[in-house]
Amino acid sequence: MTTRTWFITGASRGIGLELARAALAAGQRVAATARRGETVAQALGDHEALLPLDLDVTDRAQIAAAVEAARERFGGIDVLVNNAGYGHLGLFEETTDADARAQFDTNVFGLFEVTRAVLPLMRAQRRGHVINVSSIGGISGAASGSLYCASKFAVEGFSVSLADEVRDFGIHVTIVGPGFIRTDFLDPRSVRFAEPAIADYAELSERLRSFYQQRNHQQAGDPARLAQAILQLAEAPSPPQRFSAGSDSLDMVDARLAQLKEELDAWRALSRSVDGEWEDAAG
Repeated sequence: MTTRTWFITGASRGIGLELARAALAAGQRVAATARRGETVAQALGDHEALLPLDLDVTDRAQIAAAVEAARERFGGIDVLVNNAGYGHLGLFEETTDADARAQFDTNVFGLFEVTRAVLPLMRAQRRGHVINVSSIGGISGAASGSLYCASKFAVEGFSVSLADEVRDFGIHVTIVGPGFIRTDFLDPRSVRFAEPAIADYAELSERLRSFYQQRNHQQAGDPARLAQAILQLAEAPSPPQRFSAGSDSLDMVDARLAQLKEELDAWRALSRSVDGEWEDAAG
């Protein structure tokens, strides 16, 4: 495996921690960030190739300092993994404007700012790989996911567009869309639930909350196996633009594609009717 320098956000636990651990075991150099960098050092131990860093992705000054520290220590950044994020689950009418802004500040604008800070290094190197951790919720929405899925849809649209902008500089962009991975994503310290407030939604809200709570730490996806898959994506000479992680993710993407195709075909004639004759005014 080619030795690369990885910059991983949200590396104190879950997917980020397992990826940092796997990268170090594979002989990679890793700048691993978390709100408290010491938690990364405690989890991974002392490694010459590890640089733990404090990083709140909503803090521009910390982003700039962390990226510069990685550059000074390792000479550059080859793989950026935007993994930091959380899920805000709840029925839309029971969420607030503050909930929505907080969700986007971390999952979207934080990812934007970290990417903006790293891209100049990659352009100068004329190589790099940006890996944005999305979700099955970035391609298929569901009740209680209005804020979270909206943030991940934004990440996916951004990633596809960015890929076209940086391709000529030797920079790849890959979306990783996990299904349900066995992490602490659904733990109270990670997920945030809207506070039920509307009687009409009470039954549905309780049913959805119970659904997620029962699946906490029972998810099929293995974060260590996902970490190994991401290492393979970084090694691939022509990595995919989007990678679905887990059999449940594959099934949900297949179902979404089938739904889109069914609706496209059912309404094809009406879609075409929107086109009109156009005449050149000068003619």
